[in-house]
Amino acid sequence: MKIVLAYSGGLDTSVLVNWLKNHFDAEIITFAADIGQEEELDGLADKAKKTGASAHYTVDLTDEFAADFLYPMMRANAVYEGQYYLGTSIARPLIAKAQIAVARAEGADAVAHGATGKGNDQVRFELTYAAIAPDLKVISPWRMEVFRKAFPGRSEMIEYCRREGVPVEASAKKPYSMDRNLLHISYEAGILEDPWFDPTTPENRGMFKLTVDPSDAPDDAEYVELEFERGDCTAVNGKRVDPAESLRVLNRLAGKHGIGRVDLVENRFVGMKSRGVYETPGGTILVHGRKQVESITLDRDLEHLRDGLIPKYAELVYNGFWYAPEREALQAFFDKSQESVTGTVRLKLYKGNVITVGRKSPLSLYDENIASMEGVASDYNPDDATGFIRLQGLRLRARRHHQDLPAVDLETKLTRE
Repeated sequence: MKIVLAYSGGLDTSVLVNWLKNHFDAEIITFAADIGQEEELDGLADKAKKTGASAHYTVDLTDEFAADFLYPMMRANAVYEGQYYLGTSIARPLIAKAQIAVARAEGADAVAHGATGKGNDQVRFELTYAAIAPDLKVISPWRMEVFRKAFPGRSEMIEYCRREGVPVEASAKKPYSMDRNLLHISYEAGILEDPWFDPTTPENRGMFKLTVDPSDAPDDAEYVELEFERGDCTAVNGKRVDPAESLRVLNRLAGKHGIGRVDLVENRFVGMKSRGVYETPGGTILVHGRKQVESITLDRDLEHLRDGLIPKYAELVYNGFWYAPEREALQAFFDKSQESVTGTVRLKLYKGNVITVGRKSPLSLYDENIASMEGVASDYNPDDATGFIRLQGLRLRARRHHQDLPAVDLETKLTRE
C-alpha cells in the first residue's frame, strides 16, 4: 500500500509518517504545499525521510493560489459571517488538489491528512478528494479510535517520537496553533479557547506576526491607490502587479499600519462554535477597495442581487464545497457582475483603519449633474418624483383604507410656540 500524506513537518504529521507506515505496513510519500506562508520549507524533504517517508514533494502553489483561488473568491467579496476572510478555507481545496496530483504521479492507493476530527479542514480536504478523485482511499487518523487512544495528548506524541527515534522539535506545552499562507495567519486553540482571553495585551501581543498593534502604528497616515480591472487589482500606486505580488505588497503596507486583525467566535461546519484570531492585512484592503470601485460602477439592482448571494458563496467556501456545482455556478454570476468594475480607489491607512478618500472610473455610473443639489439641468426631473412616490404608496394607502389595522400611536409631547 502507498499513502500520500499532507505533511507540514510539525509534531502531528511527523508522528503520522511513522504511525501510518507501521499501522498499514505502507510506503509513505509526504507532500507539502508552498502557498506563500513564507515559512522555511528547506530541509523538509530530509526531515520527512528521516521520519520514515520514502519520498517527499514540496510544490510551489503560490501563484496558482493567488490567481485561481484568492482572486476569484475576492471577486465574490466573500466574507464568512461578516468577519472572516476565509484564508484557511480557500487554501484547502488547492492543497488537496495538488496532493491528488502527487498521488496520481506516485500511483498511490490512498491520501491521508492530519486534520483534527473536530475541525472544518477534515471536511474541506475530503470533499475535494471526493470531487476530484473518488477512487482514492482516504485515511483520517484523528477519526480512528486506535490512533486517538494511542495519542490522547501532545505528551504521548512526544514520547512516541522519542521511543521511535522520530526527529521532532516540540514541547509538551503549546499556547496556540497557527496556520499561515499568502492571504492570512489564523490562530486558534490553546490559550485562545477562552473567548475572554485578550491576545492584544503587552504580554500576549507577540503572537501577531503580520500586523503591528494599531496603537503602535505610525502617527502619520499613508495613502495608497489601487487600480482594478474587471474586479481584479492590477496595480498598486501605479505599479503593475500580478495577484500574488499585490498581496505581498499590501500585506507589508497594511501590516505596518495595524490593519486586518479580526477576533471572532465562528460557527464551524461540524456544528460547534470556535474562537479564532486572524490577520488578513492585504486582503482587508483589497476587499474594501473593490467595494469602493463597485459603488460607482455597478448597477444598483445587480449590486443588491449580488450582495444577497455573498453569504451563500462564503458558506460554500467555508464548508469546503469549492468543487461543487453550485459554487461554480455562483462564480460565473460573480465574475459576470465584475465586468464593469474597472477604476481606481484612493485609501488612507491609519492605525488599523482603511479610510476611503476617493474613487474614479472610466465606466462610472455616477453623474455629478444628476446628483447635484444645485439645480443643474440633467436627465432627472424632480417633478417625476411626484408620480413615483404616489405609486410607491398605493399599496400602503389601500391597506390603511380597506383593512382593519390598529391605529398608530401618535401620542407624544407637543409644545406649540
